[in-house]
Amino acid sequence: MGLKGVAFLLQCSLALAAAMYFDLGEQEEKCIIEEIPEDTLVTGHFFLEPWDVKSFDRSALLGVTVTVRDPNHEIQMSKRYGKFGKFTFTAHASGQHYLCFQTNSTRFSVFAGERLKLHLDVQMGEHSIDHSVDRTKDNLQTLEENLQHLISQMTHITRLQEYHREKEELFRQISEETNSKVLWWAVVQTFTLLSVGFWQMKRLKDFFIAKKLV
Repeated sequence: MGLKGVAFLLQCSLALAAAMYFDLGEQEEKCIIEEIPEDTLVTGHFFLEPWDVKSFDRSALLGVTVTVRDPNHEIQMSKRYGKFGKFTFTAHASGQHYLCFQTNSTRFSVFAGERLKLHLDVQMGEHSIDHSVDRTKDNLQTLEENLQHLISQMTHITRLQEYHREKEELFRQISEETNSKVLWWAVVQTFTLLSVGFWQMKRLKDFFIAKKLV
């Protein structure tokens, strides 16, 4: 298998891993959490469909509000879309980002307790492959697009590894500080117990001497 085939399989596996769907009710907001390194471009594609085909004619006014919150729970992006759309944002800080989706509230959107499916595909990286464009190019240009996509994914993986390395370093520092505090607390407790013991022995000895028992 050539490099082109490997690139195609990798792209397909990444696309399948990122795709998901969940159901939404009227005025119901659902969020997913993504660990995103700093300066990473995130692209999301979604579309909304009724559970029941009979409700399709009543879904013309359906819409979705997409809200993205950073690790400090501050809103980084909030935008209203129709039944399908594409959103992009760049992470300004490393950590957990919250991608939230909420349907609009109209009498046409959710009727008689019906629920809706939101299909979502989230991709991270600087480049994505557009197959409609690839079909109009020759093999060399297609290979170049695939290589650019692979380089983008490698860059994203490198950033993700650096992010997890920073988290591991922070966790190790916290563990070392906690162990140090526990050790000093044990030393203080031991010193306090010994001091009280010596003081009690001295007081008891002075008592016996005062009573002339020794």
